[in-house]
Amino acid sequence: MSETDTTAYGQSWYAATMVDAPRRPALHVDLDVDVCVIGGGLAGLTTARELARSGWSVVLLEAGRLAASASGRNTGFVLPGFAADAEKLIGRIGFERTKSLWALAQAGLDYVRSAVKEEGAAGIDPQPGWLYVSKVDNGDEFLGLLRLLNDLGCEIEGWPTDRVRAVLHSRRYYHAINYLNAITIHPLNYALSLAAAAERDGARIFEGTPALVIDPAGVRKRIVTPGARLRANHVVLAGNVQIGGLMPQIGATLLPITTYVITTAPLGQKLGESVGYPGGISDTDLSDNHYRIVGGDRLMLSGRSTTWSRNPRRYVRALQADIKKTYPQLGEVAVDYAWAGTLGNTVHRMPQIGELGSGVWLASGFGGHGLNTTAMAGNLIARAIVEGDQAWRQFSPFELVWAGGVAGRVAIQMRSWIKRYRDRIAERRAHARELAHRQARDAELLAHEAARAQEAAVQAEAAQYAVAEEPPRYAEPVVAAEAEPLGRPAAGRHRARRRKRRERSEGVS
Repeated sequence: MSETDTTAYGQSWYAATMVDAPRRPALHVDLDVDVCVIGGGLAGLTTARELARSGWSVVLLEAGRLAASASGRNTGFVLPGFAADAEKLIGRIGFERTKSLWALAQAGLDYVRSAVKEEGAAGIDPQPGWLYVSKVDNGDEFLGLLRLLNDLGCEIEGWPTDRVRAVLHSRRYYHAINYLNAITIHPLNYALSLAAAAERDGARIFEGTPALVIDPAGVRKRIVTPGARLRANHVVLAGNVQIGGLMPQIGATLLPITTYVITTAPLGQKLGESVGYPGGISDTDLSDNHYRIVGGDRLMLSGRSTTWSRNPRRYVRALQADIKKTYPQLGEVAVDYAWAGTLGNTVHRMPQIGELGSGVWLASGFGGHGLNTTAMAGNLIARAIVEGDQAWRQFSPFELVWAGGVAGRVAIQMRSWIKRYRDRIAERRAHARELAHRQARDAELLAHEAARAQEAAVQAEAAQYAVAEEPPRYAEPVVAAEAEPLGRPAAGRHRARRRKRRERSEGVS
């Protein structure tokens, strides 16, 4: 990786393992096209790929390098659903409309999986599954979420605590939801594969070419860049917070959230012995503690989100401490890569997808659930342009809402800190209850064992007394002799009679 690549993509594991890709030139020639896509992230690249496959002439403009922002810096989780809570969506638009939106989100996930398979590009390394784990023993709440997700058509399975701890060897964890259709990928290599596919079908991609001005009036829109001008029937704004430089009113609806990511040095066999799940793992609703195994024996972990971008090296020790707290058996882990990525969150936490005006389209606001929703948005807008498909109108309830400026960022940061603090308290209480329950159970077992031992001793002592009082089993029986008659024996009586006769005879003579 060159120094230029390092500057563009940061000191990330993705940048270190990205596939060879050609450097696209800047635009220096005026062009007329059917569609101009502004933004070379996953949403823009998906839109360009689908339009080019349909035979439309497409130009994609990227101010820097392709997927150099959030699209190429995230943890690579491709999940069903949205960042917005499903229950809140139901409360806002009803169950049936929510279920329809979830089907679109699932289609976005399926698109990523299919594109990876179709392109067969190297280095994307898809892995199955996402495990959403609870750090508190809230079984009833989890059962309710399981039922709701099943009703929305999500393919999942609930895991009890024993099963979770058999796979993730951490005492912090309780039950979990296993999302069977989710995958994890190398997002930067995936983005580069989309670019190659779009170019193969005729799209032209220019890097280092920011759009400076857009004139949306008329049938043919005008786009001004530093080196050339374009005219197009349609313009697609597919951007993150950087879109604010071109259209401040759109940028003001996005709240920037910066997340910090580390990848450890190789940890060897002990990592697989601690983390036995191949896909992504999350143990919070915040942008904290999302992790997975990469490169065979490295652990990638993201967290410590802020509403202002800071040097990622400031958060290395905190992220190392998070690993040690969850998996103390790994010991002190060294970190080889540390980087940050900034995403754009909307107030309602739903993507911004739709037509701003005739022929001007917006695909933005993917913070918190980017990979599947970027694919979904690119497809919806491409179908709207090519076929006149109106499925994008399902996002009409989620209008552009001002994010609150600096005050909004402060409020969100404070809310994040408060929620993190409350989550820690809830976790400590859960473990205190588990410890008390375990101690009570152990005490009960000890008391039961003591009672059994005492009972056994009493039985043994009673058995000894019983043996001492028993007659000998093998002694000959005593037979009583026949009783002699009263008086003297017969032989003695005869002797006495002879003596008396002798005495009488002697006295007479």
